[in-house]
Order: sequence, then C-alpha cells, then structure tokens
Amino acid sequence: MTTTAPTRNRRNRRGEILEAAARLFAARGFHGVSIEDIGGAVGVSGPALYRHFSGKDALLSEMLLDVSSRLRESAVAAVTSSRDPQETLDALLKVQITFAIEQPALITVHDRELGNVPEPERRQIRRLQRLYVEEWVTVLAELHPSCPAARLRAATHAVFGLLNSTPHSAGELPAQDMRPLLHAMARAAIGASVNGY
Repeated sequence: MTTTAPTRNRRNRRGEILEAAARLFAARGFHGVSIEDIGGAVGVSGPALYRHFSGKDALLSEMLLDVSSRLRESAVAAVTSSRDPQETLDALLKVQITFAIEQPALITVHDRELGNVPEPERRQIRRLQRLYVEEWVTVLAELHPSCPAARLRAATHAVFGLLNSTPHSAGELPAQDMRPLLHAMARAAIGASVNGY
C-alpha cells in the first residue's frame, strides 16, 4: 500500500510540530508554552494545531511515546543484527549516543515534563523504557554472566545519565568529537561497574 502525498505531508507537519514543541518545552517548560507559541514556531495559527493534536497534553504524550518507541525499536534492531555481545553493546551505545547528541531537547523534556503526561500514556512510556533498559541488561549479562542483574540494571541507568548529559555539554565540542568521547566514557563506566564480576 502506497502512502498518498497528503498523508505524507500530514506526517511531516506532525513531525515539525513535535520538534518545535520539544525545543519550546525544553527552553520554557511545558506550562510556559502555549498552543499559539507552538503554532507560531511552525508558521501556522495556534488553532490549526488542533487538526493534528487534541491539545498540549496529547502533543507531549505523543512526543515522549514516539521517542521511547523509537529507542526501543533501535535497540531491538541492534540486538538482532549484531554478531556477538561486544558488537551489540557498541551498537546500543551508538543508538543512545546518537539520540543524546541529536535530541538534547527531548532529554530535557522527558526529565522535566514526564509528570505532565496523562497517566495511561505515562504507563506506556515507562513500559517502553523498561523494555529498552532490559535490552541493555540482557547484553551486559551475556558479557558478564556472574554480575547480578540488579547491578547491571543500575549500571545501565548510570550510563544513560552520563550519555544524556548532552543538554548541558552539547555545543562545547563538535558532534564528531563528542561521539567517541561519550563512547569511551560509557565503556569505561560499564567496565568499572562490572569490575570483579
């Protein structure tokens, strides 16, 4: 089945709206941004956004559901396409580092605004995130089978904290220098966390 041009345009417009909203929410907070502000950022009237989203809550929900789903799907693809656990870990690091460098606004929005997502969608987001974490834990367990799962899970969250620091560190170094730095730091952090297991 082929996608029609109006459907593609609608998806593109939704993507533009989500990106603009992420930047605005990151800069001014969810409650500091109006529908009119988001519309102005993409060149449409505020009320025109209601053709795409039922309101700000729905926009925030879709934004965080979308990124959580994309990260999970990328992790599954990395796991299924890699030949061994070391390669898989490098692929997972690449997924997270790419996200951290290219989407710092989404990191900020998630950290600050998840509590503003309605409860049913918040549960879905949390579920997707748990599944994403478990992809990492499974790979780390293959590499370090004697290490307790709880420690591997804690290490995974710590590595995310390190990598997701880009809203504070982005801009100091160009992306081509930041990627290997983050990779080396994450590898070192994982190594330190499993030392002795």
